[in-house]
Amino acid sequence: MELFEVLNPPQRLLMGPGPINAYPRVLQAISNQLIGQYDPVMTGYMKQTQRLYQQVFETNNEATLLIDGTARAGIEAVLVSIIKPGDKVLVPVMGRFGHLLCEIAHRTGAEIYTIDVEWGEVCDPALIEQEIKRIQPKLLATVQGDTSTTMNQPLAEIGEICKRHGVLFYCDATASVAGNELKIDEWQLDAVSVGLQKCLGGPSGSAPISLSDEFVKQINKRKHVEKGIRADHHEDGVEPMIQSNYFDLPMILDYWGEERLNHHTEATSMLYAARECARLYLEEGAVNVIARHKQAGDALATGLKAMGLQLFGNQAYKMNNVVGVYIPDNVDGEEIRRELLLRFGIEIGTSFGPLQGKIWRIGTMGYNARQEAVLHTLAALEAVLLRHKAAIQPGQAVIAAMEYYS
Repeated sequence: MELFEVLNPPQRLLMGPGPINAYPRVLQAISNQLIGQYDPVMTGYMKQTQRLYQQVFETNNEATLLIDGTARAGIEAVLVSIIKPGDKVLVPVMGRFGHLLCEIAHRTGAEIYTIDVEWGEVCDPALIEQEIKRIQPKLLATVQGDTSTTMNQPLAEIGEICKRHGVLFYCDATASVAGNELKIDEWQLDAVSVGLQKCLGGPSGSAPISLSDEFVKQINKRKHVEKGIRADHHEDGVEPMIQSNYFDLPMILDYWGEERLNHHTEATSMLYAARECARLYLEEGAVNVIARHKQAGDALATGLKAMGLQLFGNQAYKMNNVVGVYIPDNVDGEEIRRELLLRFGIEIGTSFGPLQGKIWRIGTMGYNARQEAVLHTLAALEAVLLRHKAAIQPGQAVIAAMEYYS
């Protein structure tokens, strides 16, 4: 019989594109004892968590709740619940995660149209409107902050365009929420899904979502209550049943609603974590948290440039919380990452697709969006690069970042 050792993971400073080190208070929250899913204390925590995320998302949407699973579970729940086979979906693709939206939509049987954007750029809202007029899709699905390119898609104009043309507007804001502005009501978003493991400073495993009244109305047309739990007053919707039981949003809404209709057993420890992530964000204040992420990201970028490295992408649209930087010539990017991890305990990321092996992605998110994390990362990266004889400017990066902070 193999029992293996008691868990004792190494101490790492996670400075990649996520996951990151969780806030200590979130880890403490997770350690609390479990209670039953219908215990009035538990349902009280669920209601509190809904209210907390309404404030995080800056929305009055009643349908604001958690999907049990990683950020991708939130994406899939939204898309599988709204898209029927043959529905037209328009996706601006500016990186790896735009392709993910297409992948999930394709599995629902959607008719997919894309706006292909060069990696390192964002999509012009005028082009989105032009394609909406031409295609007349049911849904526009986009990514706000795509960590594969470190770009942050502007959303403020797009919601009004969608409303004017009768198109539902969904955004995956997993990597951008809590580090960049996200105003659901003001920007007229119909559905948003996120995760905890980036700027919210928690572990992966819970996906907060928020849905507009119109989005809820549309998915309720597909409502179906399981035979084992349905009562005489339950009525099915008029459109085809959602093809996933676990990600069936109308059923999940009933579970989180006043009826508390059994759907699954809520992931109690993850609810504790999500609740504390939101409390930390609101306690510090949205303006302050976003400013802290911008300061850390800009300080890191300043240090990298002072080192003589070239930043990737259109810096006018860079996410506050992830910096893309070209790997210097004549060094092995993966060997640099390996040595950073094993000698300094610092993790940075590579990228995907056309950027694989060409850039590193360095994140400053949540608990790690702080001066000491930025300075440690710059100092360690410089030391490893010098050891590998990279053509950089020694002794400048940390000083430049310190001056930026001062």
